[in-house]
Amino acid sequence: MSTSANRPLAVITGGSRGLGFETAKALALKGFDIALIAKDASRLTDAADQLRAHAATNSHTPAPHISTFTCDLENPLLVRELIDSINQSLPTPALLILAHGVMSEKMSKTLKTNDAEWRRVMAINLDSVFQLVNGIAPAMADARNGRVIIFSACLGRMSGPGNAGGLAPYRISKAGVNALVRNLAHETGLGARGFLVDATCPNHSRTDMGGPDAPRSAEEGAATAMWLATREFNSGDTTGVLWEDQQIVPW
Repeated sequence: MSTSANRPLAVITGGSRGLGFETAKALALKGFDIALIAKDASRLTDAADQLRAHAATNSHTPAPHISTFTCDLENPLLVRELIDSINQSLPTPALLILAHGVMSEKMSKTLKTNDAEWRRVMAINLDSVFQLVNGIAPAMADARNGRVIIFSACLGRMSGPGNAGGLAPYRISKAGVNALVRNLAHETGLGARGFLVDATCPNHSRTDMGGPDAPRSAEEGAATAMWLATREFNSGDTTGVLWEDQQIVPW
């Protein structure tokens, strides 16, 4: 599963649908090879075929190499096996985009959530994010040429409207993601060493999680992630924060 020698690699979780798929589709047209990660093997194969067809129809650049990795990101042992497989079979990525996630149950308030629901949401939304960053991003940081972009949520803010009340595991997992992004950015020089890490809030988008009546399309929800993936970063620019519509969200 090698990639094209002259094309950068983007590793994308949640890549078979929704925000991850839209990001992959856009990056394939920007000259990236793509490694897609998802839980459902059949949907993953279909997504890879769609990406190849879309790139063949809409791009004048050489066809991207699309590799696929099936993994249940709730299982930490499987996540570590996935990381080993990616590191052993693919070059150091230029982009690591984490677009997977789950919503917690509607009644999952702090005093009503059981252990299983808490553990499910934390394992997928936060623990696997840590593992993937911890396992894949060191080589990116060492190369001084890499960007980590994590789909988070404004529901994970500590301030601002609508930042508390209900959906406790989801809100708290996303607050953890925002904190991880900030901490990692400071640990790695806030972009001065060529390594960027940011979170993005896609807002309410039409995905499996957001539902068919959400006000934004998945493409619109992925737009800020695409901007973060391709923006020109200069001395004094900001990384290590939560973004929405290319603006910093205080959290």
